[in-house]
Amino acid sequence: MIDKPLRLLVVDDDPSVLGVVQRIARELGFDVTFRGGGREALASLSDVQPDVALIDLQMPEVGGLDVLRAVRAADPQCQAILMTGNATVETAVEAVKAGALDYLTKPFDYDRLHGLLNAVREGIRQRERLLAVEADVAKQFEFCGMIGRSPGMKELFDSIRRLAPHARTVLLEGETGTGKELVAKALHKVGPRSSRRFITVNCSAVVETLFESELFGHVRGAFTGATDNKVGLFEHADGGTLFLDEAGELPLPLQAKLLRAVEYGEVQRVGSLETRKVDVHLIAATNRDLRAEAAVGRFRMDLFYRLSIIEILLLPLRDRRDDIPYLTARFVRECADRLNRPITGVAPAAERVLQQAPWPGNVRQLRNTIERACILSENKILSERDFQNALSSSRPAADAAASTLAKLPSDPDALTTAEREHIERVLREVGGNKSAAAKALGLSRRSLYRWLDRLDLRN
Repeated sequence: MIDKPLRLLVVDDDPSVLGVVQRIARELGFDVTFRGGGREALASLSDVQPDVALIDLQMPEVGGLDVLRAVRAADPQCQAILMTGNATVETAVEAVKAGALDYLTKPFDYDRLHGLLNAVREGIRQRERLLAVEADVAKQFEFCGMIGRSPGMKELFDSIRRLAPHARTVLLEGETGTGKELVAKALHKVGPRSSRRFITVNCSAVVETLFESELFGHVRGAFTGATDNKVGLFEHADGGTLFLDEAGELPLPLQAKLLRAVEYGEVQRVGSLETRKVDVHLIAATNRDLRAEAAVGRFRMDLFYRLSIIEILLLPLRDRRDDIPYLTARFVRECADRLNRPITGVAPAAERVLQQAPWPGNVRQLRNTIERACILSENKILSERDFQNALSSSRPAADAAASTLAKLPSDPDALTTAEREHIERVLREVGGNKSAAAKALGLSRRSLYRWLDRLDLRN
């Protein structure tokens, strides 16, 4: 990115200006584009996408200040310089208010023109170098796919290194989007079973009647549709690690069998009288308070104690804001590469927006917001407005959820078209993420899945 020529847009109704500017600009490595008037410049802004704009103040039809404002509105990072043959204090003040970096008087002072363009070039290059350094620094704070230099994340990384070689059962607790699956994978990778299977089960996505068969398997004829013997996920993970995501969604009747599997390493397929020995490390994750759930009878207390031999609490993003710049640098680079977009980083004002946002969806929401901004932005540097737009586009669904869906009718046929469309819109806003959709809609995950099944929206 750093070696790519910078784009200079020259807007002037006098073609002779181009020769003067072009000679000096090309010596400094600029790729020069000329437009012979304000209207022509405005029509091609999205195609040219200049890094620097040199604009004549007095032009027919569309004046220089209007072009300047349009250039700055299209890309706040674009440096604009006005040219005028009648410089006054009032002109200078007005130019600065409109966002101009400086202004030049005609006929040109060649040294001043050269100095201004060189200063702009060096400023842009320095900013690009700093952004590249930030992305490289982010790699230094990476551990097993996670990024963090805050005290909380350093402690988490140390805990993983210390516990992974010995832990057989771990409970991960934290809000949605804090990276519980990444921690589970890190425990597996750093532990002695890194070369064995790592199996993930999303407990909120499995149909309740099939839970037992999924985990423990079944024999032929055990129930309608059981035409063959099936190996359960516990047996499939034998010798490796089984990750139960959203373990708080486990049905109570299944929890006793899970306890036995964890406690004694024994599983029993549905419809079989035989028990089978398995050697599985179990990692469970939840965004619920399982201790409180157990206290009111919604989760087995004995299973909670067995799962929580080792507990790891993941911090929400609002409690580790020091990590946001490094996460941002990582996600911007990933998105730019994946989307094949020439995006190099984030403007300082945009960084402040990210630092101040509440992030109820934590790191997952930050990543999705950055991806949305990368898709929608036409600039090389993501601006404050890019992120304000990206953040605001996800708010209406969450803001309207409580009032729209708090009183869903029991019969899905009674749903109005607007209510059905609202559910579909929320799913689109969160990119199909069912957990995020459930949170936005004010429903439990299991309730959301029941509604999706009944409305034929599951796929």
